[in-house]
Amino acid sequence: MQATGVEECALAPGSRKVLAEELAKPFRQEVRDAVAALEGQPPPKLVGFLANRDPAAKKYATWTGKAFEADGLRFELRQVEELELEHALEAANKDPDIDGIMIYYPVFGQRPSFHGGSQDDYLRDAVSPYKDVEGLNHYYRSALYRNNRFVDDASAKKCVLPCTPLAVIKTLESLDVYDSQLPVGNRMEGKVAAVINRSEVVGRPVAAMLANDGATVYSIDIDNIYIFRRGKLDVPPAGTSIEEAVQSADIVVLGVPSESYKVDASLIKENAVVINVSTYKNIDEKVLLAQRPGVRYMGQIGKVTVAMLERNLMRLRHNFCQDVKAGKDGHPKIV
Repeated sequence: MQATGVEECALAPGSRKVLAEELAKPFRQEVRDAVAALEGQPPPKLVGFLANRDPAAKKYATWTGKAFEADGLRFELRQVEELELEHALEAANKDPDIDGIMIYYPVFGQRPSFHGGSQDDYLRDAVSPYKDVEGLNHYYRSALYRNNRFVDDASAKKCVLPCTPLAVIKTLESLDVYDSQLPVGNRMEGKVAAVINRSEVVGRPVAAMLANDGATVYSIDIDNIYIFRRGKLDVPPAGTSIEEAVQSADIVVLGVPSESYKVDASLIKENAVVINVSTYKNIDEKVLLAQRPGVRYMGQIGKVTVAMLERNLMRLRHNFCQDVKAGKDGHPKIV
């Protein structure tokens, strides 16, 4: 099957650039169809809290608002002072008109919390599981790392997954990297991935999700390398380098938040898939596509991430609409 969302390039044989906008289209159409089928119900509503002055966050919010309007969803950006955020979040958790909540991080960075850990960690866990559109609170994190894929015993209601990691997975599925002939949970058997980033928001969830689907994943951070396998974290053989990990990888995910960081394009394996999830380009894409045959490269994933945000919002409506409308307090124990 020919992959969608791909633009042919007259460069190295078979090399192509994957366009996020094209790849996001079928997912956004699914959302539009789901909204149209709501039969008179108000469309799901997402509230985004912006309590920092990060221009990238503001730009992401603008993209989100435009996409939601085009696809029939409701989006409201609420700009609040950081010290007012916890109170505003608590009110939103209890508001039956709100289906999803997201916070643009970082807000407090690593500043410690009265409750232990950092204040941003506390805020992530304070978002109700009914409304956590980014899947970042403790319930969904725990489910992800334990490879629990549903919130109900009947396996009818899927868990919410972090949006950018989910966008990576959906990109790989669209490019037929996943083997659909194998059972769910084993469709990445035999594949090797290198994820250069181990943040709690992107890098670690991506590595875990790929490992849960059967891949062997090199999780690379600033000062160490680990190997993720399904449910296990191992230390690679002594002396294993970043270069060796990248050279062995069928999938390379780049997420270093630095303008100066660049992976040597000559390290990329022929026919590999390279996905850049950083705001900055972590590789010279012209050199990559010109010199590495068969490589498929996505330089920006933001529009797929927004499509996953929409899908997660629809999932929350599907999973929990009746519970929320029944007036529960926004802090459920999901079983």
